[in-house]
Amino acid sequence: MGDAVSGGNASRRTFLRAAAAVGSASLLPAISTRRAFADETLALAYSVNTLSSPSQSQQVKGGVVFARSVGKSLNTLLTGGNSDKGIGDVQAILAKYNGKVALMIDPLDTPDARIVIEACEKAGAHLVTIWNKPDDIHVWDSPGTYVAHISFDGVRSGKVTAESLFAAMGGQGKIVALGGMASNQTAIDRKTGMQKAVDASSGKVKLLDFQVGDWASSRAFSITQAWLTRYGDDINGIWAANDEMALGAIQALKSEGLNGKIKVCAIDGTPPGFDAVQAGDMVCTLDWHPYLWGGLGLSLAYKAATGQYDPTTAPKGHREFFGKTTLVDASNVKAARAAVANSPTVDYATVWDYLQT
Repeated sequence: MGDAVSGGNASRRTFLRAAAAVGSASLLPAISTRRAFADETLALAYSVNTLSSPSQSQQVKGGVVFARSVGKSLNTLLTGGNSDKGIGDVQAILAKYNGKVALMIDPLDTPDARIVIEACEKAGAHLVTIWNKPDDIHVWDSPGTYVAHISFDGVRSGKVTAESLFAAMGGQGKIVALGGMASNQTAIDRKTGMQKAVDASSGKVKLLDFQVGDWASSRAFSITQAWLTRYGDDINGIWAANDEMALGAIQALKSEGLNGKIKVCAIDGTPPGFDAVQAGDMVCTLDWHPYLWGGLGLSLAYKAATGQYDPTTAPKGHREFFGKTTLVDASNVKAARAAVANSPTVDYATVWDYLQT
């Protein structure tokens, strides 16, 4: 794994916002041209919040494996929950390599994505985003340096995991729910899907309470403790918008001897989530295959940067798309765990086989 690029502060972010405003016209294909770089001059980079997040760690692991497959190391950029640092790190690596960068980024927040997209466009760096991007920026408006945006159907994810939870509860009962960050679109979509499942139960399932857990296990632990005090035996299930929060909830249940009795479901398909499903502590998780997409996404940026792939000739469905997801429960958890163990080989030529249809 390559060295992380550090730096970033408020004044730098102010400068970047100003630069983005001046350079926003670069998003128009009429005044910008694609550049292909020689492989030996190209740097590969991956930006995420933290490697302590199992899903983000799996993304970066997939990126590392791809980088090795083309004889390169990976520069890993960690925001640490700080938007200024995340933006500054990207700007620093663009400057260091004179824009000769293939970058995959899981932006901390949507406003950060806008600045990074415009900075990469101005520098001529090739970029793939995953999860967050502004709704008013479309990849196909780029001349080709903004290669692709990868996302996953959050409404569907929230709905199918809730339905699996309800089935484990016998089709009826009372649940509580843990959401992600309030302003995060993925969190909003997953909550919407969960609510759709509750509404479709025709009153058989009741939502007692919804709390924002900020994707964090520690916060989910505290919230679940409070719920157990307030609602006690009324709780039949806990829906969580990611594995991390589900694991925090499970810790709280274990402290009261309730794990397995109160059913839990989650989303993200992380190794710790698989462990919880196999142990019977969790009904299901929804695997969006972060290891797979970490490598596939970075491969698209690399191929575009080296002239092996021209995204401007691709259909819109290959520029912005949903990736496939898999519901993982007791019936298939062993296979899901095996699929990410020991850095499995990925055929990077088959990227379009993994789109949700």
